[in-house]
Amino acid sequence: MKPSKWIKTLTAIMLSLGIVFASATATLSADTAYAATSSQKSKIVSTAKSYLGTPYKFGASTSTTSYFDCSSFTKYVFKQLGVTLPRTSLAQSKAGTYVSKSNLQVGDLVFFYSPVHHVGIYIGDGNMIHTYGSPGVTVSSLNSAFWKKNYTTARRVL
Repeated sequence: MKPSKWIKTLTAIMLSLGIVFASATATLSADTAYAATSSQKSKIVSTAKSYLGTPYKFGASTSTTSYFDCSSFTKYVFKQLGVTLPRTSLAQSKAGTYVSKSNLQVGDLVFFYSPVHHVGIYIGDGNMIHTYGSPGVTVSSLNSAFWKKNYTTARRVL
């Protein structure tokens, strides 16, 4: 084989391998970038549930656990896993990556109304944990008529 033909063949092989490896790396990154471990999911649920019944207060400070509003609650729970979320539900609805309702996983943030002004944490089996009014932090079904009608989107931040 002539040197110039050999160089062209080697270059073609190297380009092909580069494309294959780049594609494999991109696929791996996309699949794992926001994949929460079972330990993280468990910690999200246990941390969130430890505040069941904690009173709701609109505009609650993020420096207290004596009361929460919906977004201070999600911000606090995720902070325990080292995840920093924006302060408001609207800003949180733009964090992480979009998740369809049919692909929800434990730990995904679920959002309501348009424009978004309520957020909860999906805890599995069609349920979310969130806070609003009375009784404060509570578990609700996403399939109840009210939440089903007002569901807007979901985001994965882990």
